[in-house]
Amino acid sequence: MAFNYDQYLRVDKMPTLWCWGCGDGVILKALIRAIDKLGWNMDDVCVVSGIGCSGRFSSYIDCNTVHTTHGRTIAYATGIKMANPDKHVICVTGDGDGLAIGGNHTIHGCRRNIDINHIVVNNFIYGLTNSQTSPTTPQGMWTVTAKRGNIDPTFDACNLAIGAGASFVARESMLEPKKLERLFVKGLQHKGYSFFDVFSNCHINLGRKNKMGTAMQNLEWIDSITLAKTKFEKLEDEDKIGKFPTGILKQDENAIEYCESYEKVKQAHKNNSKVEL
Repeated sequence: MAFNYDQYLRVDKMPTLWCWGCGDGVILKALIRAIDKLGWNMDDVCVVSGIGCSGRFSSYIDCNTVHTTHGRTIAYATGIKMANPDKHVICVTGDGDGLAIGGNHTIHGCRRNIDINHIVVNNFIYGLTNSQTSPTTPQGMWTVTAKRGNIDPTFDACNLAIGAGASFVARESMLEPKKLERLFVKGLQHKGYSFFDVFSNCHINLGRKNKMGTAMQNLEWIDSITLAKTKFEKLEDEDKIGKFPTGILKQDENAIEYCESYEKVKQAHKNNSKVEL
């Protein structure tokens, strides 16, 4: 029996405005299937998105949604979670939205380990605003702001999240929708900051000027730079350069979650005592 996506979508907004061949729809469907497997009531789910192609997630999924300002998704999501600690908060950003203008909010969301699920749709470019360099654009690639090739070193978003203190960190590409779905299921169940670095294609604004003018060419490039964590760990250090491990990269079930810590603060205030974490 075919999966009924319509029950989770705002069908009046279909078809989407995403470009043909874009991976965002694959990621959205994997997220929907994960929510369905967990049996969540969509009235208890809030999806927060910012500006960019990924920002349209909040337009298409049928639950509580907030479409926020550029780079401020984690700030909004933090407020929503603090006010509604029993609800499921999912934050969707792009690599520019979540790692550039919003990078400061991201690292502090990780540091606090607040129970937010942060999906970074990483297509290595500012797709919606016509091809500016993002923090994950590979060195040497053409962008409208680096027409002789990007010279900036690139972020490894997962290493950034791990270093900042997120308790669940994972990476997958939209080439593996079933694996992505399973990662979402595990991360959405995790109590704490769950960070997902999801590689996706933007053959329109990244690909056409970088010899990847079709969706398949862009996807073949993504396939060439990703490999399972177990295989990645067996590589020599020099062979790891330019490669990205996929799968669960960190999972700490003992880390203190921020809303739970805040509850202790409230109890300490009520009892006129010092908080004990």
